[in-house]
Amino acid sequence: MRLWQTAAAALLWSIAAAVPAETVGSVDTAFKLLGPDHKIVVDVFDDPRVAGVSCYLSRAKTGGIKGAIGLAEDKADSSVACRQVGDLKFSAPLPLQEEVFTERASIFFKHVRVVRMVDVKRNALVYLVYSDRLVDGSPKNSVTAVPVPASLPVPVRR
Repeated sequence: MRLWQTAAAALLWSIAAAVPAETVGSVDTAFKLLGPDHKIVVDVFDDPRVAGVSCYLSRAKTGGIKGAIGLAEDKADSSVACRQVGDLKFSAPLPLQEEVFTERASIFFKHVRVVRMVDVKRNALVYLVYSDRLVDGSPKNSVTAVPVPASLPVPVRR
């Protein structure tokens, strides 16, 4: 494959992987007189390379005037739970570690990220959620795992 074809494929993959999550629901956690309330939002996204796996992501959303206009920085607290929701199908061999979801958590340099890791020994998919920041990353994180049946070994790209 030529260099430009590889670059084009990588660009298309990054665009496809940037599909936003769907909101399942939310609960208010603090009343704000002006602007929306602070809340916890639950979103769901499907693993882009593993059909049959969906991940539910809960995270804090800052309200108020800053939250309404997109200038607030959301808290780093997030939780992830990934589950098998259908027959597992792999579109291609998986890298041992890959970012499968990212979304902005502030106007500057902070994102919520979900990374999929393959536990080859136990034939499982492990998902880690964390937030990053340009200056100081957050140690707050959450992890979940999806076991894969022994009859369907995870194809791994090394």
